[in-house]
Amino acid sequence: MGKNLKLLEELQGIDLKLDTWRGEKDALLSEIEVLEEKLEGIITSIALKNAGLVTVEEEKLALEANLAAEADNIEKSEVRLRDIKTQKEYQAVSKEIATARKIKGEMEEQLLQKIALAEEIKASVLEIEENSKTMTVQVASQKVEIQAKIEKLESGIVTDIATRQSTVKSLPASVLKRYEMLREKRQGIAVVEASNGSCLGCNMNLPPQVYNNLFKGDSLIVCPHCQRLLFLRKDQAEN
Repeated sequence: MGKNLKLLEELQGIDLKLDTWRGEKDALLSEIEVLEEKLEGIITSIALKNAGLVTVEEEKLALEANLAAEADNIEKSEVRLRDIKTQKEYQAVSKEIATARKIKGEMEEQLLQKIALAEEIKASVLEIEENSKTMTVQVASQKVEIQAKIEKLESGIVTDIATRQSTVKSLPASVLKRYEMLREKRQGIAVVEASNGSCLGCNMNLPPQVYNNLFKGDSLIVCPHCQRLLFLRKDQAEN
């Protein structure tokens, strides 16, 4: 059982290293996702602004058409005004012309606003596109660096998996199953050191007999509190 315990210690060391490397790999992959999301956000922003520009341009064209129609109506009313014979009709047409001119003035103001808005959107799109070009280059460079780190991690992971498989072959199936169940339940830590009468996994005091049995080294001893497998450091076991 002493050999099995030593193998479990080694196995846990490998597994913790794998956990760390896989966590680092996931973090690096998340970095790539964040970078890609930034670029997608810029592309979406440009698309939305261009869609807004299309709407503004359509509104501008509609205003220009309405202005032209209103100007034509005013011109026709002014021609009519010269041929009117009665005071009442003259006043009515004059009022009609005054109202039309007011509407025309309001539409001209709206048209100026639309023109200004269209120019503002175009300038904003140009700025975002320039930023997008710069960011695309930066993101591509960062992704190359991150990918290189990922490949290095993957190489280490492959090596450690091979070492793990070799270690696992030397362990009885029942011991391995017990170890893996504990790993799953105890945040990856199945094997812990006992020292000065305590389990360093849960920091609880061990019953004296349990602690004393560790010095024999002839069986797997578990902490009665956290159920983790216990071991003594070599210097303690020899004292």
